[in-house]
Amino acid sequence: MTIDNKTQDCRQSLAAAFKALADEAVNAGWPEGEVALALAELAEEHVAEVGAKVIVEGFSQYQLHQASGRLKF
Repeated sequence: MTIDNKTQDCRQSLAAAFKALADEAVNAGWPEGEVALALAELAEEHVAEVGAKVIVEGFSQYQLHQASGRLKF
Protein backbone atom coordinates (compact mmCIF):
# COMPACT_ATOMS: atom_id res chain seq x y z
CA MET A 1 0.00 0.00 0.00
CA THR A 2 1.38 3.40 -0.91
CA ILE A 3 0.60 6.71 0.70
CA ASP A 4 0.05 9.56 -1.75
CA ASN A 5 2.23 12.67 -1.50
CA LYS A 6 -0.49 14.85 -0.01
CA THR A 7 -1.16 12.34 2.76
CA GLN A 8 2.56 11.90 3.36
CA ASP A 9 3.04 15.68 3.61
CA CYS A 10 0.20 15.91 6.13
CA ARG A 11 1.65 13.05 8.13
CA GLN A 12 5.09 14.65 8.23
CA SER A 13 3.59 17.98 9.30
CA LEU A 14 1.77 16.34 12.20
CA ALA A 15 4.55 13.97 13.30
CA ALA A 16 6.57 16.46 15.36
CA ALA A 17 3.51 17.79 17.20
CA PHE A 18 2.26 14.26 17.81
CA LYS A 19 5.61 13.16 19.25
CA ALA A 20 5.78 16.29 21.40
CA LEU A 21 2.30 15.54 22.78
CA ALA A 22 3.25 11.95 23.56
CA ASP A 23 6.53 13.03 25.16
CA GLU A 24 4.72 15.64 27.25
CA ALA A 25 2.30 13.04 28.58
CA VAL A 26 5.13 10.61 29.42
CA ASN A 27 7.09 13.40 31.11
CA ALA A 28 3.98 14.19 33.15
CA GLY A 29 4.17 10.67 34.55
CA TRP A 30 1.87 8.65 32.34
CA PRO A 31 3.26 5.25 31.28
CA GLU A 32 4.28 5.18 27.62
CA GLY A 33 1.93 2.29 26.84
CA GLU A 34 -1.06 4.12 28.30
CA VAL A 35 -0.14 7.24 26.34
CA ALA A 36 0.12 5.24 23.12
CA LEU A 37 -3.23 3.56 23.75
CA ALA A 38 -4.95 6.85 24.62
CA LEU A 39 -3.59 8.54 21.50
CA ALA A 40 -4.68 5.60 19.35
CA GLU A 41 -8.17 5.69 20.85
CA LEU A 42 -8.43 9.43 20.32
CA ALA A 43 -7.30 9.02 16.71
CA GLU A 44 -9.85 6.25 16.19
CA GLU A 45 -12.63 8.44 17.61
CA HIS A 46 -11.60 11.28 15.33
CA VAL A 47 -11.64 9.00 12.28
CA ALA A 48 -15.12 7.79 13.25
CA GLU A 49 -16.38 11.37 13.68
CA VAL A 50 -14.95 12.47 10.34
CA GLY A 51 -16.29 9.35 8.65
CA ALA A 52 -19.75 9.94 10.07
CA LYS A 53 -19.64 13.55 8.90
CA VAL A 54 -18.70 12.47 5.39
CA ILE A 55 -21.50 9.91 5.35
CA VAL A 56 -24.09 12.42 6.58
CA GLU A 57 -22.93 15.11 4.14
CA GLY A 58 -22.89 12.60 1.30
CA PHE A 59 -26.38 11.42 2.19
CA SER A 60 -27.59 15.03 2.35
CA GLN A 61 -26.11 15.72 -1.08
CA TYR A 62 -27.78 12.56 -2.39
CA GLN A 63 -31.14 13.64 -0.96
CA LEU A 64 -30.77 17.10 -2.52
CA HIS A 65 -29.90 15.52 -5.86
CA GLN A 66 -32.89 13.19 -5.63
CA ALA A 67 -35.21 16.04 -4.65
CA SER A 68 -34.00 18.25 -7.48
CA GLY A 69 -34.75 15.45 -9.92
CA ARG A 70 -38.36 15.36 -8.73
CA LEU A 71 -38.94 19.11 -8.99
CA LYS A 72 -40.93 20.23 -12.03
CA PHE A 73 -41.01 23.88 -13.10
